[in-house]
Amino acid sequence: MVGQSNDKCDIAIVGGGLAGGLAALALARQRPDLDVRLIEPGPIGGNHIWSFFDSDIAKKDRALVAPLVRHHWPHYDVRFPSYDRRLRMGYKSITGEALAEAVAAALPQGHIIADRAKHVAPDHLLLSRGGRLSAKHVIDARGATKFAGLDCGWQKFVGQALTVKDGHGVEHPVVMDASIEQVDGYRFVYLLPFDAETIFVEDTYYSDDAELDLAVVRERIAAYAAAQGWDVAAVTREESGVLPVVIAGDFDRLWPTSDRTARIGVRAGVFHATTGYSLPDAVRTASALPGLVGRADLPAILRDRAAASWRRQRFYRMLGAMAFRASEPEARYRIFERFYRLSPGLIARFYAGWSTTTDKLRILSGKPPVPIGRAIAALAKRDWK
Repeated sequence: MVGQSNDKCDIAIVGGGLAGGLAALALARQRPDLDVRLIEPGPIGGNHIWSFFDSDIAKKDRALVAPLVRHHWPHYDVRFPSYDRRLRMGYKSITGEALAEAVAAALPQGHIIADRAKHVAPDHLLLSRGGRLSAKHVIDARGATKFAGLDCGWQKFVGQALTVKDGHGVEHPVVMDASIEQVDGYRFVYLLPFDAETIFVEDTYYSDDAELDLAVVRERIAAYAAAQGWDVAAVTREESGVLPVVIAGDFDRLWPTSDRTARIGVRAGVFHATTGYSLPDAVRTASALPGLVGRADLPAILRDRAAASWRRQRFYRMLGAMAFRASEPEARYRIFERFYRLSPGLIARFYAGWSTTTDKLRILSGKPPVPIGRAIAALAKRDWK
């Protein structure tokens, strides 16, 4: 058994979050000939809800996540001080529990190892409880708590699922309600109506620091609910997190060429620089893995993919520089308020991380929603590239 001897497998995925869980699921479905192990000390997927626009995922990749979807809406709203808008764009949510159930069903018994890797190398790992697991490829999907060489702002949040007596009256998601008081940077509330009486309320901040005061944000969620006239009978779920909004950085420091262990997900620096979200890229990588794992140079291939993604994110890092270096924290909402007046197609491509040249010019055209002098100064700094 693992932990008592030197066990062997084809693929060892370290980390059972979104990237690792999807990778294990894709390999189990498309490469059943491979012995795939998933190493995760906690529950697969953790305590998370991931949401995405239909346009975030290519049609050829949708079969991977379709069984995980627990909620689907045909459109969503945004709210700002000067206007409200409804966008007719499909929006879906999956849960950590759904991912855990799917992975447990896909992998043979004993192939999910509830332990922590204390040492990870390209062809083996050592487990905290003892034992060594050798593999043709080890794939590191543990996320990242430190971002070496990156200059970041932060998107931090606390979300709660509220049971509202007699119903909450919200029929479809509100991706941004920025009509509220602006504190600690750009603040908005995010709403997902799961059923007539259950609504997920997330209080989110684009902030200069990564400090998250859970007690204070919980109070703000309660105040928001009270302002809506909701009689909250229970809080049935809570999650929190801090996501990097990358302004500048050196990819070679984030993933040095000397590190020859394969990486995916946030560990590889593959996430949207402006939003911090990683689901679209996690799906793309997981969908590609079954066709790549037979290659001896898998780590180099994955690093090249991550480096290409980093280069594509250059425009979004520039937007981060403008948001965090050129605008006052309490006025950041104007950037998003202006952005959401643009075409639905442009907005969809932005979130998917595939903005066209025309999209970029349209986003930057007109009077900037930040002081011109500060915008010029922020863009004059070359490190955001």
